[in-house]
Amino acid sequence: MSARRRMRLDNAGTDLPVLLPGAERLADRARRDRLVGTMPRLHWTHGAVLAGLIVLWAGMAEAQTGAAEPGVFDALFRWMPLLLEGFGFNILISFMSMAIGTAVGVALGLGQISLLAPVRGSSWLVTQFFRNAPWLVLLFFVMFMMPFEFVVFGTVIPFPDWIKATIGLALPVMANVSEIVRGAVMSVPSGQWESSESLAFNRRQTLFMIILPQCIKRMIPPWMNLYAILTMATVLASIVGVSEMMTLTRRALAAEQNAFTLLVPFYGFVLLCFFAYCYPIARFTLYLERRYHVIT
Repeated sequence: MSARRRMRLDNAGTDLPVLLPGAERLADRARRDRLVGTMPRLHWTHGAVLAGLIVLWAGMAEAQTGAAEPGVFDALFRWMPLLLEGFGFNILISFMSMAIGTAVGVALGLGQISLLAPVRGSSWLVTQFFRNAPWLVLLFFVMFMMPFEFVVFGTVIPFPDWIKATIGLALPVMANVSEIVRGAVMSVPSGQWESSESLAFNRRQTLFMIILPQCIKRMIPPWMNLYAILTMATVLASIVGVSEMMTLTRRALAAEQNAFTLLVPFYGFVLLCFFAYCYPIARFTLYLERRYHVIT
């Protein structure tokens, strides 16, 4: 083979780097799929398409209403402030349930890794019971087993239904947070415990100064995902009479004459409110999973 032909082949081989940007994109996509899976990902355009379909249905219902009946959009705009107030109540319940469940769940999760067998066993039993119990059943138990009022030194203190619903939703959150904490602590390599022991740290110092700070970034993504699930589950409170968004939607429909034509617009508005609130949380959770991914 001549030297000129050999040089031409060598130069042809050096032309291959023009494919590197595409290869980098494929490698980045494969790496992202390994981290978050290959399941279909929601995009903001899906919400836009859903909103368009609901508006289209509402327009068709508007065209079918009679002259003496109120319009679909007029009814929706008239009830919208009340429905948004109910949605704010949903968010309030989710905040309080998440705060209570997180505080108790962290303690319960640490109890699952305790060196004391009674503490470890009882914490595991409580976690598994509330983690595998239906949320609606727990909500009913709390609603009907807790009193409607307390008497303290002759003073009657009412116990509202929404507080009992908050406690009922906090129970499964507590159990799931307990598992998140236990899994995060167990995912830390055992060498961290051994190194801390060699430096004369006791177990409490090792746990709170070395192990738990490393667990925070491991716990945040599943914790946020749990909050999104809890927010969507707050509509269960409507079954027990709490005046949140779903309850107010049913009351608004009952107050309208053409309730059948308003079903899709009203419930579609509820769906869009929850989608607009939970979708950014889901996207931010995926971002945190990619950023804080830890290879052990």
